[in-house]
Amino acid sequence: MGEVKTRLTVFFEEPFWVGVFERYENGKLSATKVTFGSEPKDYDVYEFILEHYYSLQFSPAVAAVVEETKKNPKKMQREIKRSLGKTGAGTKSQQALKLQQEQNKLERKVKSREQKAAEEKRKFELKQQKKKEKHRGR
Repeated sequence: MGEVKTRLTVFFEEPFWVGVFERYENGKLSATKVTFGSEPKDYDVYEFILEHYYSLQFSPAVAAVVEETKKNPKKMQREIKRSLGKTGAGTKSQQALKLQQEQNKLERKVKSREQKAAEEKRKFELKQQKKKEKHRGR
């Protein structure tokens, strides 16, 4: 079984605070986006992870390169500080989220098409039944 790494990035996206979960598994990246609303405290984020992580719907996996090197803690802090200056998540995460959004859109289209066809069939059957009742002389 491969190693799984997860990263959460929380940022402000007008007008809400948003979290992007990125999951690296077997060299592939999948992501999901969560809207927190008001600015979440550390304990709010921790509680969310404990309660809702396994119910999150991640996007389909996209090929990605995973960094394996250990970094100096001071250098890591500087990089975090720099990344906080930038808004948004990594481009691979954005691609994965976009792919998930497109899949959800296709699923909605299929469902609505099926519902529309079922409704038309039901109306047609109702018309046919009314025609038959008229011809029976009722």
